[in-house]
Amino acid sequence: MKVAGEKQFEAPPDTVWQVLNDPAQMAKTMPGVESFDIQDERHWRAHVKIPLGLGGLRMSIDFEKVEEREPDFAKLHAKGNGVGAVLNMDTSFNLTEADGGTNMKWEAEVHLLGPVASMGQRVLQPIVNQQVSHVLAALDKQVQEAKAG
Repeated sequence: MKVAGEKQFEAPPDTVWQVLNDPAQMAKTMPGVESFDIQDERHWRAHVKIPLGLGGLRMSIDFEKVEEREPDFAKLHAKGNGVGAVLNMDTSFNLTEADGGTNMKWEAEVHLLGPVASMGQRVLQPIVNQQVSHVLAALDKQVQEAKAG
């Protein structure tokens, strides 16, 4: 499943870049994070409970920053394991200055395997869309806090 979009931030690109490339700040944008461990600046792990309709899916997700071109592009790979599901996800973003703020074009390709994946894209797509909206709203909050701080 592929999702993509754009987001405007009322902050300069270097502020948005700092938030997007700080694992601790990014952890605050992810839904359902129960714990977060930074191994180094390119590798970290999150233990999450992903909301899925009636219940939640607990997963351990390993993140690796696979490409970076400061101050405008980064690509991240995530691999998660949980009971009944394996997650593979690649995400990337491009930042450009726009009207005194920053425009971010982003995309994510999400592959879910196992019994949970059998729910089908029709069921999973709205859940993914809801989680993306949550992450973008939380990211905007983190950027505003970084800008103010």
